[in-house]
Amino acid sequence: MIGGLELLVGVPLLGAGAVLALARRDAVATWVGLVVATVTALGSVWPWVAALRDETAYAVETDVGWIEPLGIRWHLGVDALSAPLVVMTALLSWCCLVALLRRAPQCGFRPGLVALVLVIEAGSIGTFAALDLIVFFVFFELVLIPMWFVIADWGDADDPAGRRQAATRFLVVTVIGSAVMLVAFLLLHAETGTFDLEQLQARAGDIDHTSAVVVAALLVVGFGAKMPMWPLHFWLPDAHSKAPTVGSVLLAGVLLKLGTYGLLRFWRDVVPEGAVPVAPYLGALGVVGIVYGALACLAQRDLKRLIAYSSIGHMGFVLLAISTLTPQGALAANFANVAHGLITGLLFFVVGAIKDRVGSTDLTTVGRALYARAPRLAAVFAFAAFASLGLPGLAGFWGEMLAMLSAYTPNPALPRGTYLVLMAVAGLGAVLTAVYFVVAVRRVCQGIADRDAVPDVGVDEWVSWAPLVALTVALGLFPALMLWSGAPHALAGGR
Repeated sequence: MIGGLELLVGVPLLGAGAVLALARRDAVATWVGLVVATVTALGSVWPWVAALRDETAYAVETDVGWIEPLGIRWHLGVDALSAPLVVMTALLSWCCLVALLRRAPQCGFRPGLVALVLVIEAGSIGTFAALDLIVFFVFFELVLIPMWFVIADWGDADDPAGRRQAATRFLVVTVIGSAVMLVAFLLLHAETGTFDLEQLQARAGDIDHTSAVVVAALLVVGFGAKMPMWPLHFWLPDAHSKAPTVGSVLLAGVLLKLGTYGLLRFWRDVVPEGAVPVAPYLGALGVVGIVYGALACLAQRDLKRLIAYSSIGHMGFVLLAISTLTPQGALAANFANVAHGLITGLLFFVVGAIKDRVGSTDLTTVGRALYARAPRLAAVFAFAAFASLGLPGLAGFWGEMLAMLSAYTPNPALPRGTYLVLMAVAGLGAVLTAVYFVVAVRRVCQGIADRDAVPDVGVDEWVSWAPLVALTVALGLFPALMLWSGAPHALAGGR
């Protein structure tokens, strides 16, 4: 029986096939991809509405047998944790396809890129909806090869060797992380006899303590490679700097969230006893990432690499919140996930637009006084930068603030003194974040114009960016859109 979640996965996959079938008619194929993405985006809102109505259960769920001899079930479901991520994935995919209508990369075949975006969308939505470990693993892996092609074939047109090297490094590190994650899943099956998430949650107390600790540590490494968590971050700056604009948007806005979502969904709920001794180390790695990312940003001379390193810092706040092992921490991490996806996606769109106009993202080449040369483009860049640094009234503020607030009151089983220190260091990282974004805005937007005027924001760009701007403001002013009353209970695993 085909349900709504199957359609959210199947429609983009079928759309990718249709785009490839129409590949000879470039414009038609791109429009078909956009129509498919529009249908998927509209359909993704329904699970979120259903989750709002039924806050303590999987509001939308499919559970049927699949590979019975191995005990693998086709089990999909959406709740307060996954519904916002499904909507964000569909929205960012739609924005990318709007952008591709008129602004395709200089290299590669546009219908092929459109098809890959739809495959990545399908795999990501499937990952967020999977409630069986093997189904989760299959969807988790589905997005890796398409992203390799996006970076390697449609990336930096001036550096074919560099973009392939960056794509391969991304693939190798994330595949190794996936292998570690799979070992953890097999250990869970050996301990409980099931791959089903709901049954694993019910049998969490039956897992041997040593095995639980090992599984928790393996999941941190496996998902940490995808996020990326410091010190497994080394593939990210090159991948972003060599990827096309839509590749960077999906990489930052969607693929990084697969790792944080995995920790929220499996690490905290399935092996809570094993997570306790590992949690302080996870929080410490997150805080190191916050400070490291900020210092690295201060040293950057390339806008795309600056934003890439900023993602390491923002994911550090998410890790800190997850490590508290509280419902409030889970809520903070999920809010920060969505806020980062919206804001950083917008930043990569704007930086891509700057590169299209001046031919580079190097700060010495971009020039100054963007306010005078392209005032609307400069305004959107400044808006996204201030949102990313955590300006109150915008979505980025709540992500950082709630993460630090959750560290103030961690799970009683965790050392509170340690978390107070982590919270203080994270606060220092937040200050450094504000510094490097203010410096970037000053260097790009202000001063005396030393370059000719450039085209300002086009209509197609407004259409692509407007939803991200609107949601950044909406979540900043009305955080209750994600912080509704039943969400802490749902995110705590209470069903």
